[in-house]
Amino acid sequence: ISSHACNDDDEGESAYGRPDGRHPDHVANGADGEEGEDDGASSDATEGHDDEDEIYEGEYQGVPARGEGQAAAAAGQPVCDSAKSRNELESERRSDEEELAQQYELIMQECGHGRFQWQLFFVLGLALMSDGVEVFVVGFVLPSAETDMCVPNSGAGWLGSIVYLGMMFGAFFWGGLSDRAGRKQCLLISLSVNGFFAFLSSFVQGYGMFLVCRMVSGFGIGGAVPIVFSYFAEVLAREKRGEHLSWLCMFWMIGGIYASAMAWAIIPHYGWSFSMGSAYQFHSWRVFVVVCALPCVSAVVALTFMPESPRFFLETGKHDEAWMVLKHIHDTNMRARGEPERVFTVSTPPPLLLIIIPPPVIPLTGRCRPLQVNRIKVPKQLDELVEMHNESANATKRLPFLINRYYGLSVWFPDVIKHLQADEYASRVKIHSNERLEDFTFNFTLENQIHRNGVFLNDRFIGMKFKAVTFIDSSFINCYFEDVSSLGSFFKNCTFVDSFFYNTDIDDSKLTNSRVINSSFHHNKTGCQMTFDDDYSAYWVYFVNFLGTLAVLPGNIVSALLMDKIGRLSMLGGSMVLSGISCFFLWFGTSESMMIFMLCLYNGLSISAWNSLDVVTAELYPTDRRGTGFGFCNAMCKLAAVLGNLIFGSLVGITKAIPILMASSVLVGGGLVGLRLPDTRANVLM
Repeated sequence: ISSHACNDDDEGESAYGRPDGRHPDHVANGADGEEGEDDGASSDATEGHDDEDEIYEGEYQGVPARGEGQAAAAAGQPVCDSAKSRNELESERRSDEEELAQQYELIMQECGHGRFQWQLFFVLGLALMSDGVEVFVVGFVLPSAETDMCVPNSGAGWLGSIVYLGMMFGAFFWGGLSDRAGRKQCLLISLSVNGFFAFLSSFVQGYGMFLVCRMVSGFGIGGAVPIVFSYFAEVLAREKRGEHLSWLCMFWMIGGIYASAMAWAIIPHYGWSFSMGSAYQFHSWRVFVVVCALPCVSAVVALTFMPESPRFFLETGKHDEAWMVLKHIHDTNMRARGEPERVFTVSTPPPLLLIIIPPPVIPLTGRCRPLQVNRIKVPKQLDELVEMHNESANATKRLPFLINRYYGLSVWFPDVIKHLQADEYASRVKIHSNERLEDFTFNFTLENQIHRNGVFLNDRFIGMKFKAVTFIDSSFINCYFEDVSSLGSFFKNCTFVDSFFYNTDIDDSKLTNSRVINSSFHHNKTGCQMTFDDDYSAYWVYFVNFLGTLAVLPGNIVSALLMDKIGRLSMLGGSMVLSGISCFFLWFGTSESMMIFMLCLYNGLSISAWNSLDVVTAELYPTDRRGTGFGFCNAMCKLAAVLGNLIFGSLVGITKAIPILMASSVLVGGGLVGLRLPDTRANVLM
């Protein structure tokens, strides 16, 4: 029964709901209302229709009194929306959404899965790869950027936090905007923002401006994850959705591998730099930042050739645009199959979109029913946000809690390895006490040493480097310093008498509570001196991250192959439980090699939960709120990254037992909750 009689614009429609009085069965295989290939032939899809399928014409008679609405409906008369209760409107809206979802599922089955989906797969994969690169760029450039820009200890660490904050706000903003302005348009703009400010950040010299550029860059890339998965899910049929969304997740891993490999190949080469006087420096880490922006630029270029999501067009009532995109998907796939003559059996006489698909019978929601002529209708929009009151939707309330500490733990692992590396490096420090050196020339590198109560008389320090060297309560008398670089080195409570400094980087920041008597400084080096010469620890850090990211590959493959067989939430819960168990065994890890092994094991086990979470989120939210819901969940992930660094970083310095027990308990508990939630395998996109 249609309620169109309540609308003034529909008063002229005939009994069949069309202004020209033609029955919808007469419309086939064309958007302009032309007749089908078999003139005068009735559609098999309409056989067996009874009187309940007819749309009655009626005339608006005013708002009925209490009880008259139900009587009118029982008598076959249309009922105005104003005469319906809110529960009736919600029920009708849910019914419309279910009808639209079922019909769209049939259309995607008609379009098939082929070349178009694979083209979009690689384009959106580049966008997702950009998100993975952005996460790794932060950690890789942080030490180099802070050293190159002379960042004081008070400002250290801001880069990592501010980028994640930008990504957090970006996820919520772009995800919500994509539900209003479209998936493609918002993704193009967000990626463009990321690419532009990523390039700009590689050229700015001040740390403050660098922070602003990276924050805006993170704000842009924050929209990648919520839009990419929403976009791709809406062009996949139900039986393909779990598997191919899981394959798409692999691009995040590829982004991590790309960033690790580029950092390994570029950053340690300090010679890959140039300068324009002392005011402008372009070191190797800036080259790395430029290279990491290339996937984003490639994604922007490729995305311009892809269409908007047809599901979004239908949700916003743009039937003609939706039909054009669906026909493009169908024709692209059929040409790739070698069936270019196959006709797209969906036509759209404005303003209705009709499905005219002949038999055979297609299974739908666990039972078989013949396809019939239906119209794709836009669900009625209520004044307030209406929550889908079903068991699966309630699971969304628990998802942000499940992912919060989950993401924080992933970020915390590298920090644990850094602590172990620092402890191991400090254990090898050489301590020299009460030494006296006279008329000696230092022209080599001093590294990881502590000199206490030393006396240096008439000594020469020429063309040398101090690396992690500390002088405490020492005296330098009539000494000569020329072309000296000091990285992580300090002079505490020292005394300089009749000494000369030429072309060195030793300044007030390196002299802590020290006295300078009758000494002079000439042509001091400006900026912070940084070098990776003979520094193999940099290569080791990048290699560890490379291994940790590569360990995700087996888990990605397993989750893609089993996602539709095991179920989303079963895989989510199982992966979290296994990850929690592996996290508990960190308690017994006392060496760096053991921690690296546990990092790889944890990444391999946890990726299935991430993939399941992406699929579940795409299937739980309705189309008009899918981007918003996905953006909110992803924003919680980024917030967890910031909180994880703060919480776990502060605790690991005290004892590793507390963060390990906390993380493993949350993972196992969240996994057990996930195992009890209803699965979404049978869901159509609402």
